[in-house]
Amino acid sequence: MNPGKIVSFVITPLVVAGLVLFADFEPGKPLVTYTFCVALLMAVWWITEAVPLAVTSLLPVALFPLFGIMDGKTVSGAYFNDVIFLFMGGFLVALAMERWGLHRRIALYILNFTGVSPARILLGFMLASFFLSMWISNTATVMMMLPIAMSVINQLDGLMKPGKSSGFSVGLLLGIAYSASTGGMATLVGTPPNLSFSRIFHIYFPLAPEISFAAWMMFALPVSVLMAAFIWIFLFYRFRPSKAEWTEIDKNTFTNQLKALGKSSREERIIFVVFILLAFLWIFRSDLDLGEFSIPGWAGLFPESKFINDGSIAIFMAVLLFLIPSKKGGTLLDWPTASKLPWNILLLFGGGFALATGFKESGLSLWFGEGLSGIAGLHPLYIIFSVALLMTFLTELTSNTATTEMILPILAGIAISSGIHPLLLMIPATLSASMAFMLPVATPPNAIIFGTSRISVRQMATTGLIINLFGAVIVTVMMYYWGDVVFGTSEIPHWMNIK
Repeated sequence: MNPGKIVSFVITPLVVAGLVLFADFEPGKPLVTYTFCVALLMAVWWITEAVPLAVTSLLPVALFPLFGIMDGKTVSGAYFNDVIFLFMGGFLVALAMERWGLHRRIALYILNFTGVSPARILLGFMLASFFLSMWISNTATVMMMLPIAMSVINQLDGLMKPGKSSGFSVGLLLGIAYSASTGGMATLVGTPPNLSFSRIFHIYFPLAPEISFAAWMMFALPVSVLMAAFIWIFLFYRFRPSKAEWTEIDKNTFTNQLKALGKSSREERIIFVVFILLAFLWIFRSDLDLGEFSIPGWAGLFPESKFINDGSIAIFMAVLLFLIPSKKGGTLLDWPTASKLPWNILLLFGGGFALATGFKESGLSLWFGEGLSGIAGLHPLYIIFSVALLMTFLTELTSNTATTEMILPILAGIAISSGIHPLLLMIPATLSASMAFMLPVATPPNAIIFGTSRISVRQMATTGLIINLFGAVIVTVMMYYWGDVVFGTSEIPHWMNIK
């Protein structure tokens, strides 16, 4: 038995049993201890991946009713909600784009526009990865961009002296992976931690204004753009080839690849229209307050506008794709394609939401919050920076979604106990979960480009460390200043349940 399994199946269960039998974290409230024990077991199994992440996510269904934390009906209901449907609908549209090759055409158009000098090639690949990962999974983005990048790298290998292109190749591959991670931060559907935040925030603060697609994008897009700009500049100057080494590649490289795709098909054009319409409906669903004036949301045209949420829109547009016929037979989206949905991520979401609900109902998050309430005396900038650094380096070794779902309930409890605006803690943790750039195991994009065997762990770690630290600074500064503009975080909101 390997060390991970010994910790997961021997040591942790013994520790949990000891805590259940002999510990009492808060006298008179045994549920606090019981919930901590379930959370500890889930955290260890998530970190060690002794069993699949989705299987660990099912533990609340089995253990919460047994310990009296929540009844089976309530905990089961936590696994399916509007956030799950938002992810499902967005992913179905993304699968339709992949089925007909629309994502590849979009990427090549961007690359064709940017040009073929070293800086422009790097910018083109990063822009394409950034834009695509705002709407489709980071993993799918990198998997699609990699063959295009490798064709360019192979061309460079043939034009430049042996080994001379390898440095720029490293920068190019890292740029694709890192921009996919930063692009995913910009929208609620871009990466799973964002959706986890949206739901857990609502669980803890049901009276708070909704964090809509537009509100999240208004805050997170500038953060993502700043990060991507820094990464582009840093990677270019770290890995740029000298003028003596660089031989211009054919300026028609990407034009020729576009021509090889042929004219866009009817299916691609329709899916592109659906994609644009979906983004438009998400962004303009609720009122957009721009300070001087406000743009009324289209949902206000309906008698019960509050009934409509981003998940409803995503599913509506996805259903349309199942109805629109294709010239090649069938419809634009069929069930064999839709069945590629990452059901394991859906279960991971559900397990996190159930755990967050258990934290709240049992009082465990408040127990954590009271224990750490002393941080309220620190300046908010120090608090935000500490949270950002903690999440950035923690997710280098753990699942970013699972870690987000473990940490956010604790941060919500700290906010309530300390009288800090919860968004000052929860949003930096969520964004920082996507800023793990040092290790191949940190994110699927990192792992995919590491799999090309053109990048060493040392190159990724030394490059990623600088970007990790810069990311923590950017998140801290933007949350403190821009977050106040978008969310009004300088004042304690009336909807907070201050103990």
